[in-house]
Amino acid sequence: MKVNKIDHICVAVKNLDEARKIWEPILGKPEPDDPYVDEPEKIRVARYWLGEVGFELMESTTPDGDVAKFIDRHGEGIMLLSFNVDNTREAMDELKGKDYPFIGGARPFRDCEFAFIHPKAVNGVLLELIDYKWAELKR
Repeated sequence: MKVNKIDHICVAVKNLDEARKIWEPILGKPEPDDPYVDEPEKIRVARYWLGEVGFELMESTTPDGDVAKFIDRHGEGIMLLSFNVDNTREAMDELKGKDYPFIGGARPFRDCEFAFIHPKAVNGVLLELIDYKWAELKR
């Protein structure tokens, strides 16, 4: 498996609007480059492009969402690191062959897929593999 780059880093926050007030002056951005809601994942996201790496602030849209559960256990903070790969399913197959456990299977996002390697296998880090093509940077 080849990692192309760090795709994005996600920070779990309780209140996205309040977190934006903290982060946007630091990032030098007046608003997110790509705000979105992902209903299946139960998240509201403010994504900022920093060079070729995404920086995301994520708020749970429901009390039972994964972001809300993460905050309950760990507090606000970095929730996941995402690696960009050419093909998520091929990367999963290769790593499963090396006994890396995944949380569920490949999940859809826009025109790509992503998957999570269980944190117990990678030093406590929730690691995402995603084959997102980053068409936004080619504009």
